[in-house]
Formats: sequence, structure tokens, C-alpha cells
Amino acid sequence: MSGFPTLLRKEIARFWKVSFQTVAAPVVSALLYLLVFAHALAGRVQAFPGVSYLEFLIPGLAMMAMLQNAFANSSSSIIQSKITGNIVFILLPPLAPAELFLAYLLASIARAMAVGLGVFAATLWIVPLPVHHPLWALAFAVVGSGLLGVLGILAGIWAEKFDQLAAFQNFLVMPLTFLAGVFYSVQRLPPFWQSVSRFNPFFYAVDGFRYGFFGQSDVQPAASLAFATCTFAALSLLTLHLLARGWKLRH
Repeated sequence: MSGFPTLLRKEIARFWKVSFQTVAAPVVSALLYLLVFAHALAGRVQAFPGVSYLEFLIPGLAMMAMLQNAFANSSSSIIQSKITGNIVFILLPPLAPAELFLAYLLASIARAMAVGLGVFAATLWIVPLPVHHPLWALAFAVVGSGLLGVLGILAGIWAEKFDQLAAFQNFLVMPLTFLAGVFYSVQRLPPFWQSVSRFNPFFYAVDGFRYGFFGQSDVQPAASLAFATCTFAALSLLTLHLLARGWKLRH
């Protein structure tokens, strides 16, 4: 059982040794989004009753940063190992597929949580947020980060070069993240786009996470958590199957 904690420590140390790039930079990006959108739209947009647009933005931006960095952590680690050839040192030890999966997944969640906490710490001087349901917020943070961490593992397994990984992120992860209600309430959308948003699992993570702070959401939190968890479980089973087969790793 020494292989799993060793790989987990390696994956956490990998991003933490360059935390200025992997943690601080996403926090600064989220702050820039906050300052620009809050300045442009504050006073013009009312998302939830009794919640200012500035308050509405902060949990969405924190979750967006968490999702993107959870994906980046696992996907970049695997693709770098494949391209440099040191993936062999991970595949040769007697590590079970579940151990590989959990090490990459937990490291992605750890990075996402560090980024999320950094965003909230940096925004305390702007506006302190209420936290009406902290357990709901924590549940959605873990499930959302896990969902993107698993998706990052899948992308890393599938991609054979950085161009393919960039295409996966730019044409799938980035659009779904920006269309997840980070900057707006989906109730403000036309009926057709509201229906489209309901098929986006990222939306449920953002909406449920926001519920943990304000006690208000576009979808019932239990339904959001169920949808996000089912998506996470389905992707996890697929990833474990591919790791067990060694698809694009051993073969």
C-alpha cells in the first residue's frame, strides 16, 4: 500500500512547488474577472433577491477557478508524463487502477480547494459573504472538483500531444464552464437556453455551490447534487475501466 500515498504526495508536491503559477495565478485571474464584471454590471443586474451582483459573482468565480484547475492538474500531469516518457515509472510498480485513479483525483481536488480558498481569502476585503449552508457548499466543492479531476484524467489518457489536450480544454471545458451560470442566473435566459443549461453538469456544481452561501439557487440543491454526483460516478467508472485496460498508456 506504499505506492498510493507516494504517488499522491508526488502529485500534490508537483503543483505545490510551483504554487505561484498553479494557485496564486488563478486567484489573480478570478479577481480580475470580479473587478471587471462587477464594475461593468453592478447595479444593473439583479440575480437573487437581496443579493448584490458582486456577492453573486464571488462563489461562481471561485467555483469556476476550482473546476478549471482541477481539470488542469490531472490532465497536465498525465500528458507530461506520457510525452516525456516517465509514465513508465508510474505504470511499472504494482499499482492498482483504483490507486492511480485516486492519487490523481485527490491531488486535483487538493489543488482546486487551495485555489477556491485563495479566491475567498482575496475577496474578503471586497465583500464578506454569508455562508448559510456550509455543508452544501463543501459537498458541491468536492463533487465539482472531483468531476473535473476525473475529466482531466480522461483527457490526459486520450490526448497524445499538448495540442489535443488544449483542444479538449478550449472546446469542451472552457465553454461549459462559462455557460454554467457563473456570471448570470439561468432564469434570465430564454426558455430554450434554460433547457440547454440543464444538460450541463458544470451548471449544477456552480448553482449548488452558490446555494451554500445564499440559500437561493435556480435548481433545488438535492437535485443538483444528485445530477453532479451521477455524472461524476459515470465518468469515474469509465476512467477506471480505461486505466485497467491500459488504453493509450500501456498499449
